[in-house]
Amino acid sequence: MNDILKDVSGLIEQISSVLNAENRDKHVLPKDVDDLSTMSAVMFLLGMYTYESGSSSEVCLILNKRSDKVRQAGDLCCPGGRVSPRIDRFISKALALPHFPLARWPHWDKWRKLNPEEADHMAIFFATSLRESFEEMRLNPFAVKFLGPLPPLNLQMAPRFIYPMVGWVFNQKRFFPNWEVEKIVRIPLKHLLKPSCYGCYKIKIQPELLKMSDNSPYHKRALKILSEDFPCFLHKNGCETEVLWGATFRMVTIFLNLVFGFTPPEISSLPVVHGTLDENYINGGR
Repeated sequence: MNDILKDVSGLIEQISSVLNAENRDKHVLPKDVDDLSTMSAVMFLLGMYTYESGSSSEVCLILNKRSDKVRQAGDLCCPGGRVSPRIDRFISKALALPHFPLARWPHWDKWRKLNPEEADHMAIFFATSLRESFEEMRLNPFAVKFLGPLPPLNLQMAPRFIYPMVGWVFNQKRFFPNWEVEKIVRIPLKHLLKPSCYGCYKIKIQPELLKMSDNSPYHKRALKILSEDFPCFLHKNGCETEVLWGATFRMVTIFLNLVFGFTPPEISSLPVVHGTLDENYINGGR
């Protein structure tokens, strides 16, 4: 695995080929859609980064850490959000023009011929992920190479699907987070492929969260889910340890399994990591 991580062009080609074959044959993207605005898309962003001073660049997964002004504050996530049908459809048409990201994807022409409706929706989801990434972290859309879609994820905290689009960013070393993002977190792929970096996330829910007067379906669903234990990945950066869990963790494990055949250890065998969630996690503090 370390050999393929050192061969950047080979890795990019492998990811693109795997995602194309996996998703084109299984038809994971929707065909008949009444309302695209009920759907969400995120950018599963990869790129090179010099993680330690004096070391060589390595392949990293680039994530946002959510600020305390939004729900699920402190979580690591991929940039993204809900589809804006009119705007994102317009952007998607531009992305398919010659020399633009979709047109440069080697499998795009086959998708359009074999799965025209799915290709249309994939283009819209990619447009959504790019637009949201620009808003949240000022990702340069012209520096992104499209590598393909990941299978959709059925969210547990909300009754909807999220569509991850995999992209590789070239020549952008700095990002500029907006108010939704506390900071940018880069995780080397070689660390994600180490079984010793995984844990069992045991959450303690603060009393005020349990006593919330808001009995909305969202809160009830969230509290029920958060009472469980979760597999997680522990990203250590100096004195800090970031916990990757939930929907983004599931997205990452799907990617690792498809591309590298890697599966994290069973949760029952993992060391326990404790975390605490308060009311701000559910409601946001904006």
